[in-house]
Amino acid sequence: MNQTTAFNSVQTIINIRGELVDLSYPLVMGILNITPDSFYDGGRYETEKSVIERCEKILQEGGKIIDIGAYSSRPGADDVPENEEWERVESALKIIRSRFPDVWLSLDTFRSGIVQRAVEEYGVDIINDIYGGNADSHMFETIGRLKVPYILMHMQGTPMTMQNNPEYMDVVADISLFFSEKVNELQSFGTNDIILDPGFGFGKTVEHNYELLKRLQEFGLHKLPLCVGVSRKSMIYKVLGVTPEESLNGTSALNTIALINGANILRVHDVKEAVEIVKLVNHL
Repeated sequence: MNQTTAFNSVQTIINIRGELVDLSYPLVMGILNITPDSFYDGGRYETEKSVIERCEKILQEGGKIIDIGAYSSRPGADDVPENEEWERVESALKIIRSRFPDVWLSLDTFRSGIVQRAVEEYGVDIINDIYGGNADSHMFETIGRLKVPYILMHMQGTPMTMQNNPEYMDVVADISLFFSEKVNELQSFGTNDIILDPGFGFGKTVEHNYELLKRLQEFGLHKLPLCVGVSRKSMIYKVLGVTPEESLNGTSALNTIALINGANILRVHDVKEAVEIVKLVNHL
């Protein structure tokens, strides 16, 4: 199967809260980090006012999904106990659900206990797992029982170790094998709404990241939608010799390439710019 055929056969319909959502027109997911130490926006959203303002901004600028993260995954990040992660998550969910009851919420977590509480108590719509099920043996069973879409991300190692000389035989082929195995396991638990994320920056060198971006269409062989998160990451600012704060232009450039190569969801800090990119690329 050639790349074009694989890309054209991707299943882009997912079920979010009983609504069939077509990702053939890509969606923008706005990042809400409620951590003190994230690499770009750590500590910015720790009050009720700041959380509400961030959510309003995401929605006003055209974001369709808010992705909440309470556990920093920057390289070298410290571990956060589960009870502390849940306290952060619940605090944000209470605020958001009271103010924006119908917004689609994605939760960035690798712990099945937090997944269960967030979905059952606060109606979280999507689970975004940076470990791809590897950190919690109950994750896939929990996702299958709760019937929520699952973003399956690839990471080599852990946030503490992932940038310690990552190596691959072939970065795209190796990640595809990981996806095949994990998708089969997820489906065995009854999960069909699966979104793949190659995990840019998670256990990859700068060269690995650009190889992934260049060959992104090859993941079409899995016939599942793709989520791409390159926003203000080191693959941009290391090449340009700038800081994360100066990496918006580079982010827009790489998001454009990702869309052309088949991305269905862009996970970003800067929603307005990403929404504009989606509109422009859609006109191609």
